[in-house]
Amino acid sequence: MRVLLDTNIFIYRETDHIISYDLQQLLSVLNKLKTELLIHPLSLEEIRRDQDTRRQAVMLSKIGAYPLLEMPPVPEEYPKFFHIIEQKDETHDLIDNHILYTVYKDAVDFLVTEDRDIHKKAIKLGIDNRVLLIAEALTVFRGHLQKDSIIIPPALERKPIHNLNLSDPFFDSLKEEYPEFDDWFTKIKREGRNCLVNYKDDGSIGALLVYKLEDEPIDAIPKIPRKKRIKLSTFKVAQFGYKIGELFIKLAIDIAISNGIPEVYLTHFIQPDDRLVELITEYGFHHVGTNSQGEAIYIKELFAEPTEAKGLSPFDITKLYYPSYYDGADVKKFIVPIRPQYHSRLFTNYKDRQIELAESAGYFIVEGNTIRKAYICNSRIKRIAQGDLILFYVSERRQLISVGVVEAVFGGLQDYRDIIKLVGKRTVYSVNEIQSIARKSSLVILFWQYWHLQQALSYLRLKGMGILKGPPRSIMQISEKDYSLIKEAGDIDERFTIN
Repeated sequence: MRVLLDTNIFIYRETDHIISYDLQQLLSVLNKLKTELLIHPLSLEEIRRDQDTRRQAVMLSKIGAYPLLEMPPVPEEYPKFFHIIEQKDETHDLIDNHILYTVYKDAVDFLVTEDRDIHKKAIKLGIDNRVLLIAEALTVFRGHLQKDSIIIPPALERKPIHNLNLSDPFFDSLKEEYPEFDDWFTKIKREGRNCLVNYKDDGSIGALLVYKLEDEPIDAIPKIPRKKRIKLSTFKVAQFGYKIGELFIKLAIDIAISNGIPEVYLTHFIQPDDRLVELITEYGFHHVGTNSQGEAIYIKELFAEPTEAKGLSPFDITKLYYPSYYDGADVKKFIVPIRPQYHSRLFTNYKDRQIELAESAGYFIVEGNTIRKAYICNSRIKRIAQGDLILFYVSERRQLISVGVVEAVFGGLQDYRDIIKLVGKRTVYSVNEIQSIARKSSLVILFWQYWHLQQALSYLRLKGMGILKGPPRSIMQISEKDYSLIKEAGDIDERFTIN
């Protein structure tokens, strides 16, 4: 990205005065984005007109550190330009026009200037979205930064790549698969890239996720056009039994959502009985091609166009386009009461959640890592089916908080061993607790975790909306009208809902 600094911005930055906080932040953001900052050659002329010869000499010496825009286009080649902006016959105005013309002719992406007259002309030219005040530029360019404001469990660390030990045995298989791995690793260290890493008890790496925001075509046969994507550059788990792979998929999707990115992808050399391929295809990654190195390319789309979703069952939409889901009238909606301690273990990415002691010591809550989870109760309800929505109401906090999509329902279970076979590590209950529950006829709901409501809805508000008459004691179905009220009041992101 090429950004032209007007003379007034350059002078403001390079004088011996303290620069504003916004300009400090803007320059920091532009540096992180590796933006090419340019000066127009005519800015030299403005500085040379300074009557203070000492200051002129100082400023000319400093401007030499900036690359000049080479052979900038000149507005005289397009007379209509002067008619649009209503040219004035003043030297300063002529320089401003030349600077503005570079944006008009797309020689640069943006111009940053505090000159209000230039902004007025930019409006006339229809390029005011690319001619920015410092505060405007800060807002725009911050939007280009990769955002990592996601909730991660304490057993994962977010750290710079340069803090990893390349001699760790974890990297041996990667070095065998990729002869250029050492060079690539050095490159991403120098780029200041970050990663998510888990360490085993012995201090060696147990799992690693390296990711990158991209906006370019993918090297592939067939060709894959340019689009904003999150690339999972390294996705490897060497510590099994903790559902870390599932957690990485969930976090990659969270990163994509926080950056407004519609796709996640990775490349991979397929192996016999490939565990990674089994995992990612389960959550909607599909094979779209092969790159020049012979790696398979797997892409996951986060949004489903209505035309693409047409003809799919509600749960097929979940499998293919998670975290998008169907919430039309063809699926029923239920409020499901859950105790706070169980909600806290099932949904470890809830922002107001209390961290447990074991987590602080570096251990995972396995059921919290999963996307596919299990809920067990003694309800006798029989109307719940695959694709239905379940809305979790945290009983003692008296709030409606989380959303899930039903994968499967098993009722009338009385043998705890049958329940354990169904739920595996996807439930918060211990074996003893499952045995206790199984003394009565039990219901198991397997579901996919979705959202926490942006605005948790209190019992009093739900009651005031006419959705609840009293605190829910068991699973209860709600109407389409009630769900619509919850969807609006809870601020569910409709980009991810299909109906």
